[in-house]
Amino acid sequence: MANQKEKINILGLDGKEKESIDLPDVFSITPRLDLIERAVISTEAAQKQPQGRNPLAGKRNTALSWGTGFASARVPRLRGSGYPGARSAAFAPGVVGGRVAHPPRAEKVTIKRINRKEKQLALLSAISATEKRNLVQKRGHAIEKISSLPIVIDDKLQTLKKTSQVIDVFEKIGLIDEMARVKNSVTIRAGKGKRRGRKYKRRRGPLVVIKENFGIYKAARNIPGVEVVKIDNLNCNLLAPGTHSGRLVIWTQSAFKSLNKYEVN
Repeated sequence: MANQKEKINILGLDGKEKESIDLPDVFSITPRLDLIERAVISTEAAQKQPQGRNPLAGKRNTALSWGTGFASARVPRLRGSGYPGARSAAFAPGVVGGRVAHPPRAEKVTIKRINRKEKQLALLSAISATEKRNLVQKRGHAIEKISSLPIVIDDKLQTLKKTSQVIDVFEKIGLIDEMARVKNSVTIRAGKGKRRGRKYKRRRGPLVVIKENFGIYKAARNIPGVEVVKIDNLNCNLLAPGTHSGRLVIWTQSAFKSLNKYEVN
C-alpha cells in the first residue's frame, strides 16, 4: 500500500482554509545547511565587481635615496632643486604621494566555485528548510500565531494592486507580529557604509513566491522587509539570506504546485 502523502491547507485572502493539496516531495529532503551556505557564498562572490590599483600609482617619479651621511631618513627623494618638490620624499609607502604597500589587485581570483549538482541540491535544501519550524524560528521570524508551515495562499494574492490590501492579507494569516518585528528593527549602520547609500539596516521579512505578476510587485515593494519573486527566479540568496536557512516564505497556490517539477532521488 502506497504511503499517504501529507496534506497542506490553502488559505484564502480572508485567512480561512479554502482547500487542501498534497505536500510536494521536495519538502521531504533533509536540509543540507553546509551546501546552502556554499551556494550563497558562491553567488555573492560572483556579484562582486573586481577592483584594484594602477600598478604605476605612486611610482611615476625619479626619486632616489641619498643614502647615509646626510642626517636625514634614507627614504627615496625627488631629484632637482627648488621648493616645493625637490628633496621631498616619494615612491616609498607611508610618504605623501607614495605608493600603497600592498594594494588590492584586480587580477585576484575572488570567485567561489560550486558544482552544478551541489548548487541544485542546495536550492532544494533551502526550499525544504522553509517548512522546518525550528529553522524558521531560529532565523528570528515571529510565527507564534501561524499554525502550520509552509504558508500557501490563493492565487488572488498575485492580483492585488494596493499596499493596504497586501498588509490586510498578512494580518489575517497571522503575520502582524512579524511585520512589526521588521518595522521596528531599523538601525543605523556603523562605518563608511552610511555615506555609500546603505545608511540603514533592516531585518528580512517574509518572501512571497508567485507564479505570475498581476500587480503584487508594486503592491508589496513598500512593505518593510517583504520581497516578491517568481518561482522561476528562486535562489538560495533569497531563501537563506546571509547563509542562514529557514526564511519565512508565503507561496501562492500556482507557485506551490510548480514545486512538483523538482525530482527527489
